[in-house]
Amino acid sequence: MLYIAYFFLIGGALFLAWSNGANDNFKGVATLYGSGTVGFRRALVWTTVATLLGSSVSVILARSLTIAFSGKALLPETALGPALLGATGTAAAITIFLATVLGMPTSTTHALTGSLVGAGLAATGPAAIDWHLLATKFAQPLLLSPVLAVTITAIVYALLSSWRRRLAVADGSCVCIAENTPAPMGLPADGVAVMAPVEGRNPLEIGVGLPHECAERYPGKVLGLRARWLVDVVHYISAAAVCFARAVNDTPKIAALLLGATALTGGVPTAVPLALVALVMALGGWLQSRRVAETMGHEITDLNPGQGLTANLMTAALVLGASRLGLPVSTTHVSCGSLFGIGLVSGGGHRKTILQILATWVTTLPVALLLGFAIFTSFSIFGVTGR
Repeated sequence: MLYIAYFFLIGGALFLAWSNGANDNFKGVATLYGSGTVGFRRALVWTTVATLLGSSVSVILARSLTIAFSGKALLPETALGPALLGATGTAAAITIFLATVLGMPTSTTHALTGSLVGAGLAATGPAAIDWHLLATKFAQPLLLSPVLAVTITAIVYALLSSWRRRLAVADGSCVCIAENTPAPMGLPADGVAVMAPVEGRNPLEIGVGLPHECAERYPGKVLGLRARWLVDVVHYISAAAVCFARAVNDTPKIAALLLGATALTGGVPTAVPLALVALVMALGGWLQSRRVAETMGHEITDLNPGQGLTANLMTAALVLGASRLGLPVSTTHVSCGSLFGIGLVSGGGHRKTILQILATWVTTLPVALLLGFAIFTSFSIFGVTGR
């Protein structure tokens, strides 16, 4: 019956990689999409490329996460095997997949932690689990990361908004005409006309474009560069940084399920499971990320490019720093927390969606724990055990 355990181990890990991609793939570019800077397809291409790059270097930057989520630090090594790790991966994958179907962004880290503890309880009982390590190495970063993201983003955005106003870089609105409506006479080829400024006020800008292009614009210059162009460029870069950071942080967690069973690690280079996980993760994100993209891009808070840029910069800094230190923070909690912080300061937050996301976060760990416990118990009943 051991081959059944290996089937669940490999299948669960790959299903988790797919579900992770579908739920997490758009979290770095949600602000690009939500602010109207780019359309869905271009944002999807950008996040997929950045995610693959992050996964390709994760073996160098995040080795400690691979060890942590193989279960070797949390559970006795004698308890680890394809049955326990297969139950862990399958339970986490089901949890993330259900949240994705509902369009709710949730934490792969929370789901993995819960399912690992649940399977461990079924396999060894509570006495064998290192509860102190669970609290300090896993729970503490997971609880602190959204609080830090909300607080830091709110402070930084308030400071940047003040700085922007001092530089006379004002946010304005553009007027868009439907696709089939001819542009008025006198507009230049790029569809933008600037009216003469009134004394003491910034010039008015009228833009003509497709409806999704009607986004807030930033007239004025910073360091001699057009403010709107500068914001968009840095926004693109920051979005790629978040996607890169997410892949660096998440790829080793999922690959650890394959590496954790000693029968699979003999003679298998670490890069092999990492590459397989990266490809499946990218495919899941490419094909099934639309619902979470809509939630994060349009339903958490109203966004303009400057606000999206601030949220992405804070998310990238926190997640990359955590990966380097081996702390398993949730990219979901950090990225959503940054958006919560923007909504808090701007007053554009959507309370109903935020409460739904928080409810999802609260239920993710216990649902994954119960599933992990139930799946491993089922394995034991049918004799699917062993190392």
